Amino acid sequence: MGGRADLHIHTYYSDGVLAPREVVSRARARGLSAVAITDHDHTAGIAEAVTAGAGTGIEVVPGIELSATLAGEEVHILGYFVDPFHSALQDFLGQIREERRKRAHRIVEKLRGLNVPIEIDAVLEQAGAGSVGRPHIASAMVELGLTGSYQEAFVRFLGTGRPAYEDKFPVAAAEAIRVIRAAGGLSFVAHPGSSLRESALLALIREGIDGIEIVHPSHGPDLVRHYQGIADEYYLLTSGGSDFHGGRRNDDDALGKHAIPLDRVEAMKRRLR
Repeated sequence: MGGRADLHIHTYYSDGVLAPREVVSRARARGLSAVAITDHDHTAGIAEAVTAGAGTGIEVVPGIELSATLAGEEVHILGYFVDPFHSALQDFLGQIREERRKRAHRIVEKLRGLNVPIEIDAVLEQAGAGSVGRPHIASAMVELGLTGSYQEAFVRFLGTGRPAYEDKFPVAAAEAIRVIRAAGGLSFVAHPGSSLRESALLALIREGIDGIEIVHPSHGPDLVRHYQGIADEYYLLTSGGSDFHGGRRNDDDALGKHAIPLDRVEAMKRRLR
């Protein structure tokens, strides 16, 4: 089956910049056949994207990205074909978003203790209706002239181990996989080559992960082949995408550049059937 799919895209409902309808419009302009909206801890953008894609020839895969922990290590898990209105999923996401808000307050207090004069309202304004996170704090700092760039905010203050860093609310990887499955979806380990040890990947496979994101901006050709081999060995599905945020991470032109063949989406549908 011809066509290309980008299955890792964020909108302004998490740490992206664009509205879901703008993502679909750009995807159409770049010749994509399918996109997945995979906002962090939020599914509110899916309905808008589906509506925007209707009749355009672009399929919108309803997705999610969850941060989880496994033996003290952070892992990111993508969910595909989830029911965005599933009540247990929404209860779960609501709890995580509330914990994100609490974390943002703690980070702001740390920044103020470091003589960085920022208010939580400026951060929440950046987040809008989305799930608040460190990218919104960084954007607020840039807008207020407290740092020279988004990247500087992370290097000096917000990155792991930096003075204003706060740990995320812990979600067990097994729980993330269970919630995605309960909502009718498939779970994939996201960008394993960026930070995940091989032992953690194998542990996720034992936990019942359905697939691996093998194509990602952080994966060179050797890593793509490596993870394809693991997927083949364990009869796992494969996915891929640009991890597009719409400019916030200097990736304004990334949409579609790390696409995968559309038949990978069809393979997911067959697995669900």
